[in-house]
Amino acid sequence: MAIPMTGAAQGRLLHPLVRDGDKLRQASWDEALSRAAAGLERVKRQYGPDAIGLFSCSKSSNELNFLAQKFVRTAIGTNNIDSCNRT
Repeated sequence: MAIPMTGAAQGRLLHPLVRDGDKLRQASWDEALSRAAAGLERVKRQYGPDAIGLFSCSKSSNELNFLAQKFVRTAIGTNNIDSCNRT
């Protein structure tokens, strides 16, 4: 049976959400990305860069995986990167 798709699928998020207390609210991409960056910076400052890691997907392109490892090594400052290539 085909599911009619007019616009977004039901239940699919169309905008980023941010948490304010116990509630989620719609936010702009700028706000959501700023909060994500601030969270990474807070963890890095409090626990050091090795508290952050990245797990990439073997189905991503080589170029995307290269960018991911470059980001983690240069922007975050850790070598904690792995992928599911071995599975």
